[in-house]
Amino acid sequence: MQILLVEDDVLLADGLRTALRREGFTVNHVATGSAALATFSTEKPEIVMLDLGLPDMDGLEVLEKLRAGDRELPVLVLTARDTIGDKVSGLDLGADDYLVKPFEMPELLARLRVLERRTTTAQTSTISIGPVVLDTLAHRVSVDGNELELPRREYMLLKALMENPGRILSRESLEKKLYGWGEELASNSIEVHVHHLRKKIRTEFIKTVRGVGYTVSKA
Repeated sequence: MQILLVEDDVLLADGLRTALRREGFTVNHVATGSAALATFSTEKPEIVMLDLGLPDMDGLEVLEKLRAGDRELPVLVLTARDTIGDKVSGLDLGADDYLVKPFEMPELLARLRVLERRTTTAQTSTISIGPVVLDTLAHRVSVDGNELELPRREYMLLKALMENPGRILSRESLEKKLYGWGEELASNSIEVHVHHLRKKIRTEFIKTVRGVGYTVSKA
């Protein structure tokens, strides 16, 4: 799940990126509203975490422009503004949730999981396709009842495919889900992850559509 973090506090942003990546999210960070809007126009994220106190423009203005471009994009506001009026303004302009700083990471993660579920076809935390069961809350994968230990990016790749059964996901789209800006990326990274997953699950579970991408069949 790719998150665009819009936050001008560099120390807070670095801490959030580290914590969220440990939880299986891909996080890209910008520090201004204008950078957020430019990114949105060229590389749309799956969730936006938006600070309101930005140096170049009010975060509510950013929110309004994001909503004008996409009414369905999940937006979680993170701000020190804690009055009822501020919360009402943010929610009225289209924020899906509003979290006041300082906050605890478990609460942030719980709210992100709610938004994440809204963006996928999964109605519960458990996705089952054939012999494979993936629990998005526990970050666990089992095959025929036997639990697998997967590295973070193998888990993220499998999760992306299982959340979109029957859809072909291109290598480029998978790279964006797995890697943030500036992260080292080998030319064959996705192919290597797929190869490892096939060895651990079943060769035929992840299908290659030559020249297009990868898919898993619907249950």
